[in-house]
Amino acid sequence: MTDIKQLSQLVIDDFQATDKVILQQLKSEVALVDQLGHYIVAAGGKRLRPLLVLMVASALDYKGDQHHKTAAIIEFIHTATLLHDDVVDESDRRRGHETANALFGNAASVLVGDFLYSRAFQMMVDLDKMQIMRILANTTNKIAEGEVLQLMNCNDPDVSESSYFQVIHNKTAILFAAACQLGAIISDRDDLAAPMYQFGLHLGMAFQLMDDALDYIANSDKLGKNVGDDLAEGKATLPLIHAKLHADLQGQALIKECIENGGIDHLQQILHLIKQSDSIEYTLNKARQEIKAAKEYLTEMPNNQFSQALSQLADLAVERDN
Repeated sequence: MTDIKQLSQLVIDDFQATDKVILQQLKSEVALVDQLGHYIVAAGGKRLRPLLVLMVASALDYKGDQHHKTAAIIEFIHTATLLHDDVVDESDRRRGHETANALFGNAASVLVGDFLYSRAFQMMVDLDKMQIMRILANTTNKIAEGEVLQLMNCNDPDVSESSYFQVIHNKTAILFAAACQLGAIISDRDDLAAPMYQFGLHLGMAFQLMDDALDYIANSDKLGKNVGDDLAEGKATLPLIHAKLHADLQGQALIKECIENGGIDHLQQILHLIKQSDSIEYTLNKARQEIKAAKEYLTEMPNNQFSQALSQLADLAVERDN
């Protein structure tokens, strides 16, 4: 099966140019900024968000080089959110490596995250396009709201499905949406900005739904983080919300206790309740519905190898194991 790395080969030159921009923009006179910034960026990941910028621009036959800086901006914003996320979640592992906060400390991680945010906005100014600044300013604000809402929902056993979807809309999906929208805007195809936004939004929703399912079913080594991390942090994601709704009174009480107190002492019992209620399949079906909705918006794009790759990327969002 084609994977994300194979699809990224279609825009490999653009990918390399984007990486060059990222490395140039990471430079700082402060040694710790350089060191920590390079550590988190070098840790890799799928680079899916910058890939979306490059793929949409290529599908629209963009000939300039602003998509490289735009893709780098998106990656900087995403990386900043990861640095802050890991501090809030007290995570010690991401992408199979120690988290930056585990290695460098919480204070350094928060401050370098701030550096990446501010560097991203410096780069937006260089693009000299108010429309791009407006989109990304609104996007980063919504991401922050999503993070705060998720924090408020932590250890709350009464989190509803609608509240969960509001969190993933703001925390994850909106940056996917902005990446795709900006790919159209820098290509001077404002007529496709709205459908590309919707494509990215539904793709991002599916991606997070799949992440939350994998947290309970994936192989820890493939996942690159500890299985059950969401449970350990007292996060009520969709598999747990659905399982609680369909469990008997004893099961509901256990799930409530685990959400309120965090930890993984009862992980095996929780996994049994999730399996018993078909909560993973329920979550995956929601992800598939999002992908179906996303792909409908691709019909407005030119039909070429890049738009076809976007369709394949959408399929991969729900067919992956990490």
